[in-house]
Amino acid sequence: MGRKEEMAKKVQAMMGDLDHIRNIGICAHIDHGKTTLSDSLLAGAGLISQELAGRQLALDFDEQEQARGITINAAAASMVHTYNKQDYLINLIDTPGHVDFGGDVTRAMRALDGAIVVVCAVEGPMPQTETVVRQALKERVRPILFINKVDRLINELKVTPEQMQERFIKLIAEVNRLIGNAAPPEFKKEWVVKVDDGTVLFGSAFHKWAISVPMMKKTGITFKDIYNYCAQEDQKTLAGKAPTQEVILDSVVLHHPSPKVAQKYRIPAIWRGPADSAAGKAMLECDAKGPLSVMVTKIILDPHGGEVAVGRIYSGSVRRGDQVYVSGMPKSASVQTVAINLGADRLPVEFVNAGSIVAISGVRTAISGSTITSDPEIEAFEKITHHSEPVVTVAVEAKHTRDLPKLVEVMRAVAKADPSIVVEINQETGEHLMSGMGELHLDITQYRIINEHKVEIKASEPIVVYRENVRHAGGPFEGKSPNKHNRFFILVEPMSKELVDAIRSGQIEVEEKKIRDPKSLGEKLVALGWDRKESRNVKAFHGRNMFVDDTKGIQNLHETMELVIDAFREAIDQGPLANERVDGLLVRLKDAKLHEDSIHRGPGQVIPAVRSSIYGAMCLGERILLEPKQRVFITVPQNVMGEATREIQQRRGTIDDMQPEGDSIAISGTTPVAEMFGFASAIRGATQGRALWSTENSGFEEVPKELLDKTVRGVRERKGLKPEPYDANYYAD
Repeated sequence: MGRKEEMAKKVQAMMGDLDHIRNIGICAHIDHGKTTLSDSLLAGAGLISQELAGRQLALDFDEQEQARGITINAAAASMVHTYNKQDYLINLIDTPGHVDFGGDVTRAMRALDGAIVVVCAVEGPMPQTETVVRQALKERVRPILFINKVDRLINELKVTPEQMQERFIKLIAEVNRLIGNAAPPEFKKEWVVKVDDGTVLFGSAFHKWAISVPMMKKTGITFKDIYNYCAQEDQKTLAGKAPTQEVILDSVVLHHPSPKVAQKYRIPAIWRGPADSAAGKAMLECDAKGPLSVMVTKIILDPHGGEVAVGRIYSGSVRRGDQVYVSGMPKSASVQTVAINLGADRLPVEFVNAGSIVAISGVRTAISGSTITSDPEIEAFEKITHHSEPVVTVAVEAKHTRDLPKLVEVMRAVAKADPSIVVEINQETGEHLMSGMGELHLDITQYRIINEHKVEIKASEPIVVYRENVRHAGGPFEGKSPNKHNRFFILVEPMSKELVDAIRSGQIEVEEKKIRDPKSLGEKLVALGWDRKESRNVKAFHGRNMFVDDTKGIQNLHETMELVIDAFREAIDQGPLANERVDGLLVRLKDAKLHEDSIHRGPGQVIPAVRSSIYGAMCLGERILLEPKQRVFITVPQNVMGEATREIQQRRGTIDDMQPEGDSIAISGTTPVAEMFGFASAIRGATQGRALWSTENSGFEEVPKELLDKTVRGVRERKGLKPEPYDANYYAD
């Protein structure tokens, strides 16, 4: 029996022992050492060789990950760690650090109870560090901090022991500020990281050593010893005395909660079903004998095994042959295989219990974010909300007409496996619009379509996704049905910043179907300054847009309301300015005149009338176009600072801040995504390759007035529309 089969057997044997299970993730900014740290932990468990650890990057097993030297997929591995003569089952997920793959981080966090936040000792907390900490805490995942690349601080920056300690104090304070800002109120104090208790660790994942205060007490190693070992370039001895996996996994065992503890406070945040139901009780207790509830966090497209759903089991257990349901789907599916993850390998096992991470094949209707249950009546888990949204689009078509049917299937599979990719398929033209988080995200996806799914494609140059809104309130505007028997009077206005922020942060949940708890929603709106009576009139959400019925006693409106809401959704999906999605709009129905006979107020009459009324009101409210922006962070030597700032400014960017950092300078700015194509090669050329840079999405801002007409015309012509948008008179007819 091989080492991995042996490990699978051991893992299976430990599944029922909930107190000795830990579900953890490694998260950080790009290039801070997450996957190298995963290697060290896997080597400690005997899953890869000690010599190759740090170079093998075992959890970057995707061809593109190895070629580009970055993590693209959240990859999982289970291992056993012994602490105080007791075995612990550690389910580990290594997550991406590049901003384009932030969706994978968010989904992975749903499966975890603890996170190791890796921060580079040289660079300190970076933009994506803040994002991953926020994502972890939103999912109630407890963080510990690993300060990596300490050797570089000593050998490259030549800091003194005193300067090193000062740097650590500053770095820990910065991470604790992030935790204090984002932690749930009840954990703000408890979850801050401290050097004394071992929730802060120091080390070098590449050289396979780590240290914490508890380990210092145990081994007698001091900070001075560490400084000397690094300065003398004898990190091998240090790795022998304080191996990474022992120090870090000891801290995981001590400070990260078991599933039984974590689920008591995590379930109320991620599942809104009745706590006193059989499913609710089983999840709170992490009961393997209760109904099955699996939160799917990833779909893997396996060329041999088909679609594999990877997720966390919150209650019940799953075996091969079980009949299971995907919430919202009418038919059951039969589980073909049940497996545990060991990096690139999935090893079949008899069953997997609550509290662990499982890979299930055979459930084709599952998508990332869906719920697999043994009972179709069980409430699904809360929708996973992402911190950023797709902002770049490419048009994709098959090179050969014969591949068109296959491409349709492949695009659906790609969107299923990665919900951060949004696909729109035009069955008539054979063109597919694929939107992603950035250029790299779309590059990788195209590579997979060609090389993994074997479909040759042609892709357009990347284009930017815009949003529409209005500058001020417009209307009420009268929209007439084609038969002139129904009239709707609608007013539109931009949502207040407070309301948009409340929706964006998840404080107010967007419920795309039916508003389940109007009373709770009403209370939240009143807290934002709405009138109590008015707060009860919200009828629907669509994205970050809201429909409010301000009418009173309109005959037959109640039975027509579903069609009115359908029209509202249609209008939001394609705005009147450039056929782009509307974002942050409040739509108010002020009055309606309806034909008494239902045959004269069907979909063909109501939907065009309401849509025209919304479009006309938006014309009166002065339509605006919103473009996606990115924050750009560049660290460069001071002598090429001018070239770096010029590169931002000539892309319609603004410089927000400049801070000296030793011999370098850290520049932060904001630029439109539309101007960022080709930035990577431009900044390399401008600074002779000496710039370290990263970006993060920073939402949408209004396109400058002087560029509005040109931009709108460009978008409309690209979509085959008349170059000039229609005015209010067009919608009045």
